[in-house]
Amino acid sequence: MIKTKVNSRKLHIVALSIIFVVLSACTSSIKENENTVEEKKDENNTTVEAENRIIPTTVAVAHILDALNLDVIAVPTTAYDLPKRYEGLPEVGSPMSPDMEIVKSLNPTEVFSVTTLEADLKKTFDEVGINASYVNLQSIDNMKAAILEIGKNYDRTDEATKLVSELEGKIAALRMKVESKESPKVLILLGIPGSYLVATENSYIGDLVRMAGGQNVMSGQEPEYLPSNTEFLQQSNPDIIIRLAHGLPDQVVEMFNEEFVTNDIWKHFEAVKNGRVYDLEEPLFGTTATLAVPQALEELINIMYP
Repeated sequence: MIKTKVNSRKLHIVALSIIFVVLSACTSSIKENENTVEEKKDENNTTVEAENRIIPTTVAVAHILDALNLDVIAVPTTAYDLPKRYEGLPEVGSPMSPDMEIVKSLNPTEVFSVTTLEADLKKTFDEVGINASYVNLQSIDNMKAAILEIGKNYDRTDEATKLVSELEGKIAALRMKVESKESPKVLILLGIPGSYLVATENSYIGDLVRMAGGQNVMSGQEPEYLPSNTEFLQQSNPDIIIRLAHGLPDQVVEMFNEEFVTNDIWKHFEAVKNGRVYDLEEPLFGTTATLAVPQALEELINIMYP
């Protein structure tokens, strides 16, 4: 009887050993399959990366591509800072006038410009057969949508979603600071060398002022910028005048100063009488949105609510 029990126990141990060996073999096989899948996925991603020959022609787009962990093959020529990962790459000229011969010689798969330059550049890009895409950075919401679209097109959905979420969180926190404050009326002037325009709510800087709680005195207008009519502007009686220098900042600020001294009508603006005239400069404040929106918004809030 005892001998029978011993044999039964031995058989039980042998059976358990066989099951353990089989399970171990299965687990090992599953891990090998998982590793194979990951290796193939990495190989595919590497292949996709190698096929992408992207050229950003503006600084703002270059920083967005960097934030999405995308490599590029060339960068715009600029005095402003570019992402460090792109140091040493060929330069393709200024955002407003890329050198088409250089761009074409690099055989890009996609060239990124911005919608504000599309009217000036599209014909030229088309004539040389370059596949150019125009990123809409004319408002903060448009920039967020563009980030998500690029992320989707280049297998960077997770990075894009995280980036947009971080921007939204910072912007929401800043806007909470001005929720209970009275909205000032704001006149925004965009200065370029030799002239200036009035920025409406549909411009990026107009969108930024709206985010900061300001009332644009040129509300209800469709264009981004309008010619200046100083008599009409004086009647709008802005609390604050913001002057944005674009292109050659020092030259533009000097032009604004001369205009405000020599044109008598500016002396009658309450904003001028109260010393509420402020100059904003690039690159923090540009004509298109950038990833520095939270910093720009914070500085604008500090100006509008001293």
